[in-house]
Amino acid sequence: MSTAEDFVRYPVTVWEKVVFSKVNKAVVFMDDTCAESLHWCGGAARLMAAGARNVRELNSFESCGEHEPKAVFVVNTLLRGTAVDVIRDVITLSRFQYCVVFTADHVVSEQDGGHVVQQLEEKLCEWMGSMDYTAEVAHAQLGFAPVSQQLLLTPSFSHLFPLLSPDLQVINATRPEKKKKYGSLVDVDVQALPAELQLDIRALTSALNSVFEATGTREESFAVGPMSRIIAGELAAHPQARARRKTAPNRASIIFMDRTMDLTGAVGHHGDNLVEKILTVLKPLPGHVTDVQVDMLELTSLQRTPHSQNTVAPGCLAQTQSPAAQSLWETMLTSKHKEGVMEVRRQLVEAASKENLPIKMSMGRVTPEQLCSYMQLFRSSWGALESHCGVLQLGLATAQTLRHPGLLRWDACLAFERLLLQALGDSDFPAVLRQLLPLMKPRGGEDSAASGSRSGEDECGPDELILLLVYLYSLAEEAQDRDADEEELEKLERELIGALTLVVTRETELSPLLQKLTGCANPEELTTERAHTALSEMFETLRGLSHTRDHLKQLRSVYTASDGVHQATYRPFLRQILEEVFHPDRPECPDIEHTSGGLTDLLKTGFSMFMKVTRPHPSDNPLLLLFLVGGVTPSELRLIREVVTTHKPGTQVLVMSTRLLRPTDIPELLFTTRRLQPGVAV
Repeated sequence: MSTAEDFVRYPVTVWEKVVFSKVNKAVVFMDDTCAESLHWCGGAARLMAAGARNVRELNSFESCGEHEPKAVFVVNTLLRGTAVDVIRDVITLSRFQYCVVFTADHVVSEQDGGHVVQQLEEKLCEWMGSMDYTAEVAHAQLGFAPVSQQLLLTPSFSHLFPLLSPDLQVINATRPEKKKKYGSLVDVDVQALPAELQLDIRALTSALNSVFEATGTREESFAVGPMSRIIAGELAAHPQARARRKTAPNRASIIFMDRTMDLTGAVGHHGDNLVEKILTVLKPLPGHVTDVQVDMLELTSLQRTPHSQNTVAPGCLAQTQSPAAQSLWETMLTSKHKEGVMEVRRQLVEAASKENLPIKMSMGRVTPEQLCSYMQLFRSSWGALESHCGVLQLGLATAQTLRHPGLLRWDACLAFERLLLQALGDSDFPAVLRQLLPLMKPRGGEDSAASGSRSGEDECGPDELILLLVYLYSLAEEAQDRDADEEELEKLERELIGALTLVVTRETELSPLLQKLTGCANPEELTTERAHTALSEMFETLRGLSHTRDHLKQLRSVYTASDGVHQATYRPFLRQILEEVFHPDRPECPDIEHTSGGLTDLLKTGFSMFMKVTRPHPSDNPLLLLFLVGGVTPSELRLIREVVTTHKPGTQVLVMSTRLLRPTDIPELLFTTRRLQPGVAV
């Protein structure tokens, strides 16, 4: 029987058995997504221990001298276009005699990919300067990052996001005149998508097939949402997957789910999770989607100056070498905020006690000052610092988050989300939406000065206002008479666009989200017209967001209205899916679609017209994989664990996703990620 542990172990095994076996005495060049996978599989230290001389970023400006004759290139992209150009540039600028290229390119892994490999190996020799030199091209599926025992991410697909109704307009616009236009996103098939998106989906299904093959697993695929349906269908039709499913000894169910089915949980601030807050307030680690930078100066005797930030390398959350740190990370990731913080303190006290450091015990509320006082004890002993470095990095991340001024805005957003949630059951959508208008004022104005706000730390800025809009439009299905007065709604949206335009153009510094949304790097470039245009397009997408569950037959609501005794509550879509899956009566949920497994399924469908045929159910198999297309939050990881423990304890559930979400990731993915562009399909 394949287990969740087998899947989490898979990426580590690929690095160890495939890549590490070839890196001895080599300079290793890798792209960002491979670097992120390695980061969660042991880091560059594992490469150096395997004999690598150096590890470098894959870019055209890197080169090596005569004393470095061997190179290993590790890429997650297709071996064509830019990737091949960069490899060529590095080789021609160097003096290599032996080159190895590892790629996740699914073409190389297929049976007809032999000629592609041969052609590229010949090119490598040509670029090295002699056909007598050695060149190797091999497939290595390095697209997974084992972030925890419960979570497997795919960094190379972090940009992948479900389709929205504005995308349908683009798809229909590119359809030949003789072909029928699609009525909804549910009708769209993979052939209708632009070439680049088709390649992404095929690469993802190839990656999934690789892990199923390595674990000897036959999967039953299910889908919730248009994009998930396309991905599940491609996996079911994958040529190698068909052959594997005939002989694979192990069984598992995999449910693909579109993130857009419920964005309320992704942008909301009700999660009560420590890691969610860490990811939100600390800066991302350069080149990484998931990890953050942890300031390590507090563990040194260096004075804090404007330039000291670059003196010491940052710490991070990925602690793969220390069992104690790994245990702490799992707790922080899947527990409530208070439990996570208490565990950080407990582990710091335990580590200090082991090293006989003069720690002063204290009970009650955990404060950042208390945590820092514990960690500073380790500065006096290099051995203690080295032994407990992993726990100390997680402790510093916690302390720096707890004292970060950005948490004030977190609480402000949470308070307003609760007000909106209560209002939805009593008012129509425009009336609820109108409650955002008073918040849409430039920061640092007279109102802020009168209330004593400190430089806008506890005010809702443009980023927070956009999050509130996403929160509300994702709940729009729940408002009374949602379509009662389209004219009134359009008028109000124009008013909101105008107010938000003023807020954005008065910003003294543009956040990363505003830079991507407007296409401007600084306030000087941002004109009123440019901001207004960007925000108008944003509201068009928001409108589409409010209809993402329209096609569902049963699970259309993520909201429970107040009944006079209990307050209105948000009902996570993911919770509802899991409760359907693990219901003791095993009801057939029409919204969890079983994707065709080929002729067998067609025969079942035909026979079911004449006799009772039991369709596959997600709970049939001992292992359930949940693949969230578009990202998963730390709070949802805890939710999944709680639901499984309550309804079917002992069941193994592994979460797979394209990324671990911060609330601010959603607006970027919704509004600024490359949306579909007219183009020729593959």
